[in-house]
Amino acid sequence: MKKVNIAVVGLGFGAEFIPIYQKYDKTNCIAVSRRSADKLNEYADKFGVLKRYADYQEVLKDPEIDAVHINTPIKDHGWMAIEALKAGKHVACAVPMSIKAEECKEIVRLEKKTGKVYMMMETSIYTREFLFFKKLFADGKIGHLQFLRGSHQQNMSLPGWPEYWYGLPPMYYCTHALAPLSEILRKPVETVRCIGSGRINEDYIKNYNSPFAVESMQITFKDSDVAGEVTRSLFDTIRQYRESFDFYGSHESFEWEQSVGENPVVFSGYEDAEHVTIPDTDNLLPAKISDFALNNRIVDEKHVSFIQGSGHGGSHPHLVYEFITSILEGRESHVSAKVAANWSVTGILAHDSAMQGGKIITVPEYAQF
Repeated sequence: MKKVNIAVVGLGFGAEFIPIYQKYDKTNCIAVSRRSADKLNEYADKFGVLKRYADYQEVLKDPEIDAVHINTPIKDHGWMAIEALKAGKHVACAVPMSIKAEECKEIVRLEKKTGKVYMMMETSIYTREFLFFKKLFADGKIGHLQFLRGSHQQNMSLPGWPEYWYGLPPMYYCTHALAPLSEILRKPVETVRCIGSGRINEDYIKNYNSPFAVESMQITFKDSDVAGEVTRSLFDTIRQYRESFDFYGSHESFEWEQSVGENPVVFSGYEDAEHVTIPDTDNLLPAKISDFALNNRIVDEKHVSFIQGSGHGGSHPHLVYEFITSILEGRESHVSAKVAANWSVTGILAHDSAMQGGKIITVPEYAQF
């Protein structure tokens, strides 16, 4: 069987995926790309990758490359995915799909037109915690889901973040908190209403004309009696990092740990509560890449996305496995363009709603799955 030839584009957080592609027996990481030539050669030398491109367009011109994995700044996600699909490449892309709704719509169109695989690499639906709850739910232990809550609270004043982050509307980067809610129902968000709260540093506000320290949205899902709530903060709001979901059922409920190291809680009966230890998920993966799911199996533990993010819960090899399997099987990925558009556009519309004082907005048809 022909292996899928991958180019990893963006080598900060993106470098974490290079050894997974190298070890997996169905992929070759044949190229890496980064604008900075010094950093490009540093990472290419470290991982023994021969093809190195400082120019993204040269990546797309390379006929040996089957797929690109985009891990660049979020403002570049949309146009880079669009150009890759037009060039006939499969696309894996870090979240969000884009911070522009029109780019999300275009990616949906191109995925259908080209027949290429697009996958938004949403870590939160492949974490140990989510897969643990997903099994409880599938086994019938939760009963009927009654309410869903997600949160992503973060103080990005921590040094090391690129300048483009400062002042970003919180809901523009909401998918880590939103995706688990939609995914556990496997239903798209249909309507969103959002309010903004507080005020960030005036120097940050001018970057995106967004004043809010916190944005909180209420959402409904298509063909479901379950509603959800998502809270997101980025600046000037103090809390230990939290990227979480709380799911409430008729038989049992699950709440994320309040502070790191406490472990999540499963509620049952009337007043029973038990802190639970979440198992690793290496048993769900091919042997070649299973060890990458183990707790804190990361290449650069000092990278800010891991200092704040706990290594993304062992999700990386699951993402690679699904992306490559969808290519080899000739099917849409689990987080296809329409799914990615639903989760990303909901965030864009949530901020619009907050700026309009909490107006209810319907998610458009192109972003329904």
